[in-house]
This record gives sequence, structure tokens and C-alpha cells, in this order.
Amino acid sequence: MSIASNEVNVFVRPDSYLTLHYRITLASGPGKDSVFTDTFDGRPATLQMGSGQWAPGMEAALVGRAEGERFGFELEPVDAYGDRNPELIQRVTRKMLAEHAGADAAFEPGDLVEFAAPNGGRYSGVLKEINDESALFDFNHPLAGVRLRVDVALLGVL
Repeated sequence: MSIASNEVNVFVRPDSYLTLHYRITLASGPGKDSVFTDTFDGRPATLQMGSGQWAPGMEAALVGRAEGERFGFELEPVDAYGDRNPELIQRVTRKMLAEHAGADAAFEPGDLVEFAAPNGGRYSGVLKEINDESALFDFNHPLAGVRLRVDVALLGVL
């Protein structure tokens, strides 16, 4: 009596839970060829598809891929984190900054500062410049306006 293999390929669905290694490399802009994040030399990551952890275009590139597959893809900014929006570069008063961060908080350009949104949520901006009256923040996602190269190893698909 022979026993047939029950090995079944498992494919990524829009609601899958993934264990994976991934590397995101900037494929354009001032940081071209620099690595934004890389899990290949550490612990694998987990990703709940459809939960907003990754941009929709990044998730779409995973759908239909098989467990155990290794692959890479490039995404244009519009399919990743969008184009940079000049309206998201905003000046806030030092008074407002003190209200959100505390009067004795110290900041330097490049710092990521979190603010409370009127709806109770949180949002973050990168401090670009600061003076005695105001501070200039960039509220764009750090990867906005950048073409991305994403390398993936799908370790598990549930």
C-alpha cells in the first residue's frame, strides 16, 4: 500500500496571517540603495494582511504567493506610501508644541514627535527646523515619494 503525499501548497490570501522575513530598500531619492528595514538577520516578522500594517500596494504584491517562496518586487510611490504631500509640511507654534510635549521638552531637527489628534488618535511628524516662535514639521510618511524594493521570504501562511 502506498501513501500519497498530503502536502498542499498554502497561498497568501487578503486576510492571511504571515510569518516572513523582509527587507525594504529605497530605490529612489536621496537615500537610494539604503536599507530602511531588514529582518533577514534577526527574528522573522509577522504580518496580518488587511490590518493596515503594510501599505495596500505592498500587501497586494504578496497575495497569491506560496508559503516557502522567496521573491522581490519594486513599487512606485503611489503603490507604496504615496507621493509626498507639501500640505503635510506644517508650522506649529512653540506654545502648541509645549502643550503636546510638555513645556520642558527639548527637540532637535530630525526628531520624531507625536501629537494628539482631535479624534483621540495619535499622529507623528519629523521636526525639520525650530526657532523661538515656531517649529516646522513634516507629517508625510518617511517613505512617501520613494520607490521601494521589497525582498520577501514567506516562512508561514495561516
